[in-house]
Amino acid sequence: MRELFDEAAGQSPLDPQEAVRRHIRTPQRKRFYTSAGVAEADGGFSVTIDGKPIRSPSGKPIVVPVRAIADAVAAEWNAQGETIDPLTMPLTRLANSVVEGVIDRVDEVADDAAKFLGSDLLFYRAGHPETLVAREAQHWDPVLFWAADTLGAHFVMAEGVMHVGQPEPAIRAARAAFPSDPWSVAALHVVTTLTGSALLALALAHGFRDEDQVWAAAHVDEDWNIEKWGVDEEVAARRAARLVDFRAAAGILKVSPAI
Repeated sequence: MRELFDEAAGQSPLDPQEAVRRHIRTPQRKRFYTSAGVAEADGGFSVTIDGKPIRSPSGKPIVVPVRAIADAVAAEWNAQGETIDPLTMPLTRLANSVVEGVIDRVDEVADDAAKFLGSDLLFYRAGHPETLVAREAQHWDPVLFWAADTLGAHFVMAEGVMHVGQPEPAIRAARAAFPSDPWSVAALHVVTTLTGSALLALALAHGFRDEDQVWAAAHVDEDWNIEKWGVDEEVAARRAARLVDFRAAAGILKVSPAI
């Protein structure tokens, strides 16, 4: 089982997904178990394969803090056919990521996600056409207003792609709203990197926006281009793959302990 999710190198040494993503390889391994289940464990719940708890690629025990997450992980294992496809098991990969790369460095992973606060997607606006300008405002302005009113984080917007420095008090205020438990931090990091926006991730984590709203906000420009020029099948395939991981991370934020 370990070789399915072994650790390897990737883009960011603090990206929790990279702890398991890089050694997912083909050919896929044949299913070697009958069923997966959930059992109580010290500090939470474990996912079992034919009665034996699953472990991370390095052999560390995986203890899930919330029963709903453990049930969802077990469901991924039970849904596998004759072969095991790790790409269809985003929660299992994220669970491995938490154990391998987050539990012992929660603050570092959170700080890595917080770097996006210096150049967040929501800060950089189109100057034209008016329909795109309006659509960005529709999806992004409420989150910026929420960050200012609720978090006390007042950020600066810019037109175009030229970098604009953000006030340190705003960055500190938003960073203070990050979760502190490893599962939520890992999920927040995943959402941040997939959307390009720590503010969208925070809005999701705090329940200000749901996952569909966040995903739509992250793809305003892309969707506008699709309406104008049509779908690029390769881009669409990559987006669909990212959506799988996004849904898994959003699900963890939904059921994790309150921030």
